[in-house]
Amino acid sequence: MSEAVKRKEPLFSPRNKKLIFNPLSKENPITVQVLGICSALAVTAKLEPAFVMSISVMAVLAAANVIISMLRNTIPSRIRIIVQLVIVAALVILVDQVLKAFAYDVSKQLSVFVGLIITNCILMGRLEAFAMGNKPWPAFLDGIGNAMGYAWILITIAFFRELFGSGTVWNYPVMENLGLYDLGYKNNGFMILPPMALIVVGIIIWIQRSRDKELVEEK
Repeated sequence: MSEAVKRKEPLFSPRNKKLIFNPLSKENPITVQVLGICSALAVTAKLEPAFVMSISVMAVLAAANVIISMLRNTIPSRIRIIVQLVIVAALVILVDQVLKAFAYDVSKQLSVFVGLIITNCILMGRLEAFAMGNKPWPAFLDGIGNAMGYAWILITIAFFRELFGSGTVWNYPVMENLGLYDLGYKNNGFMILPPMALIVVGIIIWIQRSRDKELVEEK
């Protein structure tokens, strides 16, 4: 047996660390790859549903990546997309039932958007581009990394939309407790409308690309 075969790659090797940290910045699925924009517009009026959606996507993406990676050598090429959709659909149904059982109010707020995780471009993109060609552990890290990249954008958007649109953060009355209403502050209703989510995404993209010149040069 060769030395290369004997030598195993560490669980958190530099390559594996990149799978986690790159999607947080220069390979972010929303701000760089422009995927998953629909949920960024739909579920970010409040911080709580955005957080729950982020956790749901993380659970589905990490599990789906591992399952597809484990089955990658047994899935016929001509039906691989169908197999991926079936696995994602089963996981989404499971997550939806868990939310209805343990977080019913948030589940009602998310409405059909949990089910629409099935159509999230990030999931199908990672399954096809990464999980189908890599072992389970790197596939798991890739799922976690991309889900974290997706999550921090959603949570950031939701934080500012809820703060300036409703005067609260996770339903806590921040503006009222700071006494800003007494000073004449009014909640900005435009912040809770979907177009504002797109504007906030645009601002995040502008800040990110102004700080990381490589993103601009790649374009």
